[in-house]
Amino acid sequence: MLKIVVGNKNYSSWSMRGWLMVKKSRQPFEEVVVGLDRPDTAENIRKYSPSGRVPVLLSGNLTVWDSLAIGEYLAETYPAANLWPKDAEARAVARSISAEMHSGFVALRTHCPMKMKEQIQQDTPQEALDDAARVRAIWASTRERYGGGAGFACDGRRPEAAALETGPFLFGAFTIADAMYAPVVSRFRTYGLPLTGPAAAYAEAVWNDPDFQLWYEAARSETLRVPKYEVQKAT
Repeated sequence: MLKIVVGNKNYSSWSMRGWLMVKKSRQPFEEVVVGLDRPDTAENIRKYSPSGRVPVLLSGNLTVWDSLAIGEYLAETYPAANLWPKDAEARAVARSISAEMHSGFVALRTHCPMKMKEQIQQDTPQEALDDAARVRAIWASTRERYGGGAGFACDGRRPEAAALETGPFLFGAFTIADAMYAPVVSRFRTYGLPLTGPAAAYAEAVWNDPDFQLWYEAARSETLRVPKYEVQKAT
């Protein structure tokens, strides 16, 4: 059986990504939650992860300790889950925007840390607002081109209709790309960042996804706290 090791569900955006990927694989799995920012956190995580970070996936004797690597392993091991789009062009775009999230948006992460169960009023710095604008553009353009099986590829050519999935997510059906952006949906809601049109519809679809809601409900009932993220006043 798979085992996914995650941090606090209210705060750990990377954990949420890995957990959603495992959940969408539709395989049975065990979950281990390690409290973050505690005296024994590093010791407890290193029981599972050589990097000392979460999430980490355990599959038999294999350890996978990076979110995108977890997604790739699950996609290859459980192809029926369709964790990447079937169409080659759509798949390339999905990997591109996933990698952009993996390595970018530092200002948004810094100034708008994930706090799922809170609503916060703040003066968000322009650099974080610029990151949010880029996220909105990714959501809108990807939905327009690939979402719902009605879009067109970047060169104006329509991908094969049979290879596209219908649905409300970036590429129709939920993929690794949606898992990568799911914590940002939470950030938009927590900090009241503006959303309109296709980007707003997409964010609503992610928020209402049953697996997303399972994580959110666990975050709401969580008693673990991370003091360094509690400096802002919630409304």
